[in-house]
Amino acid sequence: MTAHVHTREPRLDLRRAAPQAARGLYAADRAIRESPLDPTIRELVKLRTSQINRCVHCIDLHSREAMELGETTDRLLQLVAWRESALFTPAERAALEYTEAATTLTELGVADDVWAGVREAMDDEELGALVVQVALMNAFNRFGVPLQMPARARG
Repeated sequence: MTAHVHTREPRLDLRRAAPQAARGLYAADRAIRESPLDPTIRELVKLRTSQINRCVHCIDLHSREAMELGETTDRLLQLVAWRESALFTPAERAALEYTEAATTLTELGVADDVWAGVREAMDDEELGALVVQVALMNAFNRFGVPLQMPARARG
């Protein structure tokens, strides 16, 4: 296996190559933004999913979006080790536990105790949005990584 070199341009512009499908994905993203899922949890979940999947484009994008929502540097730096950090709320911890389980699916799926934790922390609408958000973020990562989408260039 050879290493790949990231450039400033993705391998393929998905919005031009598959415009209807891309519009559908972004419409789903807008729907989650309008859902009752807490915006802080939403961005933490997007970022944690992207860290696991090593999508540099999404890590950059969602770190910055989280900061625009008021997220602190300490929490962003500690997100990769959230279990060891004292900075995350019980609801955030439950969402992050679910995110990791659903992103790294094993033959066991999402364990009952993980589901029970997130079920206790959220109502049906929040939980539904979380399930969709994690699945959608994994889909975005599965475009971003193979297409080698770069982090946005900043001056």
